[in-house]
Amino acid sequence: MTPAPLTGIGVGGGTAWGPVARMAPPPALPAPREVAAAESPAEAAAARAALTAVADDLARRAAAADGEAADVLTALGMMAADPALADSAEAKVCEGRDAPHALAEAFAGFAATLRAAGGYFAERVADLDDLRDRAVAHALGLPMPGLPDPGHPYVLVAADLSPADTALLDPARVRALVTEEGGPTSHTAILAKILGLPAVVACEGAALLTDGSPVLVDGGAGTVLTDPSPEQVAGAAAEEERRRRTAAASSGPGRTADGHPVRLMVNLGAPHELAAAAEADSEGVGLFRTEFLYLDRATAPGAEEQREAYRRVFDAFAGRRVVVRTLDAGADKPLPFATAADEPNPALGVRGLRTAVRHPELLDTQLAAVAHAARATGAEVWVMAPMVSVPAEARAFAEQARSHGLRTAGAMVEVPAAALRAGQLAEECDFLSIGTNDLAQYAFAADRMLGSLAALLDPWQPALLELVRQSAEAGTAHGRPVGVCGEAASDPLLALVLVGLGVTSLSAAPGCLAGVRGSLASRTLAECRELAGLALAAPDAAGARRAVTAAARPAA
Repeated sequence: MTPAPLTGIGVGGGTAWGPVARMAPPPALPAPREVAAAESPAEAAAARAALTAVADDLARRAAAADGEAADVLTALGMMAADPALADSAEAKVCEGRDAPHALAEAFAGFAATLRAAGGYFAERVADLDDLRDRAVAHALGLPMPGLPDPGHPYVLVAADLSPADTALLDPARVRALVTEEGGPTSHTAILAKILGLPAVVACEGAALLTDGSPVLVDGGAGTVLTDPSPEQVAGAAAEEERRRRTAAASSGPGRTADGHPVRLMVNLGAPHELAAAAEADSEGVGLFRTEFLYLDRATAPGAEEQREAYRRVFDAFAGRRVVVRTLDAGADKPLPFATAADEPNPALGVRGLRTAVRHPELLDTQLAAVAHAARATGAEVWVMAPMVSVPAEARAFAEQARSHGLRTAGAMVEVPAAALRAGQLAEECDFLSIGTNDLAQYAFAADRMLGSLAALLDPWQPALLELVRQSAEAGTAHGRPVGVCGEAASDPLLALVLVGLGVTSLSAAPGCLAGVRGSLASRTLAECRELAGLALAAPDAAGARRAVTAAARPAA
């Protein structure tokens, strides 16, 4: 009897098969050893040496990498080299701890501080955990943890992946990703989409997978089949080849098989992403995240700095559309000059457009800079406000944008209130853009950073799709385009459902567009609407995915 596949959340399309190679577990701390006063200098030196070794190792890796990988590794190396961390470890040694335990306690103290800060800072706790494991391993004389190297291509299985690991992941060696933790917006999920790797996250059964055991990973269905038969592997290979041919055969503007247009655009969030985004076969940028200009600094960027950054993007997309999301500060992106540090629940506090009420000069300066840069380039520049809750906010934002000469202003639909009143929002602005990541978080009262709630954040959730339907239909009724720029837009199968719900544009990572374009080209608008009906009628996300997968499967 064929065993039932393991299930999780599929975040990377396609299928892949191969032997499992597990990420090595973090080093286990031995029983603590009492350190006498005479031994303290040597133990303190060992703790500092471990941190230096980790920092030097990451610096070497950064020098050998490029782009985002180099940036990630450099940032981690700087964290490991923080003198305050070494001082804390030395203080623990002076209290009688041995070097490995002193390091673990020092990192625990730093992690507690970041966790208490919440939002963006809390996300960095995983980085500290990875650095701790590396430092402790060095202090114990063990190999530093990292990616396995079995000498052949493999399916990587892990509890989760650290930024340092993902920065060095080689898609020529790693055929697919399976993690026990994570969610649809996790670091692993985003990486899988960028690299085009099949991936299944939040897969509880992954803990049972052993090194060398063969598995078949279906990133679209969110399943991991153990010990697949030759027939199953052959069938998956044929389907994967068909999918790749379909994706490669289509180019240019997105459209369904019967010619219904669906604008396909890229998401852009950092300068190092610009070259790949501009080269992609897209109709522009559907989500230009501007937070990179504001993060990790004590004061807001000036008008000239902003103008130059926006101009580079607009020049790269001359002749195409660029949709600029104004500053989305707060919650997971706290800024010392824009957000309060004492909010008990930042995700429900002053974030997104709400920061403009407290600091109106931030939005005014940004809109002026966008308008100035737009006038000097050939791009078609639109602007949209994040975290719009009521129609009055959309109206005020549109009026302010137009006062700067920006003719097209829209509102993001990220909270249920906006979706429920999408018609009134559409009356006040020129377009709507649905951020499915936050919309799912608020609709299900589920923290998008909490891996244990990942199933609720699955973009296939029928309740979420119902909010998308309401927003899209309201836009159609008022002659307004309605796009999706959240992670849902990158799934070729879910893209059919979104179009069937009335969405007019999809914005995703550049590497995902070919699959989405090919998927749309294989179905008529009527077929997309039928698939959307199946998804809406399903009891849950898994049921919606199964129903649409079965209905969309090509005839034998």
